Amino acid sequence: MNKPLLHRVVITVCKNEGLWAAEEDGVFFGASVEKDIAKASATKRAREHLQQGQACQIRIAGEHGFAA
Repeated sequence: MNKPLLHRVVITVCKNEGLWAAEEDGVFFGASVEKDIAKASATKRAREHLQQGQACQIRIAGEHGFAA
């Protein structure tokens, strides 16, 4: 049985013009010299998507999600 395709919004926290920023569909927001502030902006936007019933993923550039 095939699983239905699920559209997921992807927000990426990455460097942009020397600052950390969150990016969604080519639009940057939440720019800051501190990565944690950009991550907080991405989390806030992801919560908004989730409240609207949309799946959302946050990716952090340079972080792999596991420790050795």
